[in-house]
Amino acid sequence: MANKPRVSVITPTFNRADYLPVAIESVLAQTFGDFELIVIDDGSTDHTPELMQRYLDDPRVRYFQQPNRGQSVARNRGVAESVGEFICFLDSDNAWVETKLAASLQAFDERPQSDVVYGDYVVIDAEGRELGVNRMTRYSGRITPMLICDNFVSMNTTMTRRRCFDELGAFDSNDRLAEDYGLWLRFSTRYQFLYLPEVLGYYRVMEDQISSDKDSRFNANEELILEFLKAYPDALDSLEVRQGLSRFYHRKGRYELSVGRSKSAARDLGRSLVQYPAWSGPWRLAAKLAINVLRGGVR
Repeated sequence: MANKPRVSVITPTFNRADYLPVAIESVLAQTFGDFELIVIDDGSTDHTPELMQRYLDDPRVRYFQQPNRGQSVARNRGVAESVGEFICFLDSDNAWVETKLAASLQAFDERPQSDVVYGDYVVIDAEGRELGVNRMTRYSGRITPMLICDNFVSMNTTMTRRRCFDELGAFDSNDRLAEDYGLWLRFSTRYQFLYLPEVLGYYRVMEDQISSDKDSRFNANEELILEFLKAYPDALDSLEVRQGLSRFYHRKGRYELSVGRSKSAARDLGRSLVQYPAWSGPWRLAAKLAINVLRGGVR
């Protein structure tokens, strides 16, 4: 491109023609306009190609089609096609508030040592009704010790310096369940994160989303965490590893108990205790589990 935009926005899509216009128009409505929007159509069989024609008169919109290979491959294609100094991702069934880009860039200007800026989001349903703000605890700076416990970096709110991708690569193309978590873990070993305590986007929750399958997500995250610790043995000290794993298994055990699987909860409780018995979390879970067993909730 003759004049490189400051920001590249990457939107992978697959059979989301019913929601894609909302995502695209939330980008085109941004108060900051020096961006390119790259839509990667990952083999859609609906009317996405016809739909995209209405947006291609805007020189900022670029549209690419490819055979279906998964979201991580589509995102990597977007990164490869992009030219901006900063990179953002917006899934085709989600949307942004109109100041998302401006707020993120202002944060970079005020905190130039930061490499990834991210924030909060509003949860919406399939029809776009607001269900509440997701305000899980998030962190700034060196976030690896906390990130091991849970992925609190919401992909659709992020803005990342291009050099991070140039230096450490993009998404694992073999991962279809937790590719964003793997990326942030890897980036956290070298780069500084900055959390903005404000709403930057809207996250749509639907039944057919992979991310809504908590069993699959927990299993994928556990595998990813263990692989990360092997690949980056110096990213955390031994205490941080034990604390992080203890909190992860505690969180997984709480979920298992919440869906009535006491035996699985007990197994994860044991893993949590083995890693860091000095923490009160697994002991509190043990008390809840004991009460549940006494009430006959064994499964």
